[in-house]
Amino acid sequence: MPDPRPVPVPRAIDRASVPRHVAIVMDGNGRWAAKRGLARTEGHGAGEKALVDVTYGAISLGVKVLTVYAFSTENWRRPLEEVRYLMNFNRGLLERNRDDLHDQGVRITFSGRSDRRVPKRVVRDMNDAQELTLKNTVMTLNIAFNYGGRAEIVDAVRRLVKDKVPESKINEKAIAARLYHPELADPDLVIRTSGEYRISNFLLWELAYSELVFSDQLWPDFRRENLFEAVREYQRRERRYGGVDT
Repeated sequence: MPDPRPVPVPRAIDRASVPRHVAIVMDGNGRWAAKRGLARTEGHGAGEKALVDVTYGAISLGVKVLTVYAFSTENWRRPLEEVRYLMNFNRGLLERNRDDLHDQGVRITFSGRSDRRVPKRVVRDMNDAQELTLKNTVMTLNIAFNYGGRAEIVDAVRRLVKDKVPESKINEKAIAARLYHPELADPDLVIRTSGEYRISNFLLWELAYSELVFSDQLWPDFRRENLFEAVREYQRRERRYGGVDT
């Protein structure tokens, strides 16, 4: 496991303008494994080290929310053997890292649908992690699991209908309040690894004004130093939110 202790943050990073919420599409596990003649599942295992290292790097930076794309609603289409592995792997990832993250003051949350296809033991471990870390305030690690951006918007609309919100009261604020985690600020920075230039149904509502950074690193090779570089790129940009620079 990577060293969990905070590390010095490069001087080039302005600590006063670190993104409050960073979101990451952790892509490239399968290609990382294929390059080494390994099974795809080996790539997922290697990706755990990257996730732990980047999480502690985010803590060192002072990031308040880190959202990671762990399992999408589309991932159910993968071969059954890989899906089963991912279910057990994500459960094991929680078991191996939950207590250390708790000690670091990290709150663990999950974004996604409650689905009968998710094994009950996985749901139980997810609930246990959330309950254990509920009061932690150093950083929130939000794991997008069985998540899809379109599904989240559909579920928000369903809640509007269930709440009997009149048409005249339906606006952006009403929809945002019914997303999976309305208490979390929208991402300031979204990172995608592996050289792909797609959003892939990730946080479609929330990333309307996010800065996007694409890295050529395959996810298992991504480390906190790569996160620091993405933050430096973020700080070089001007965020105008549709307005003009005066």
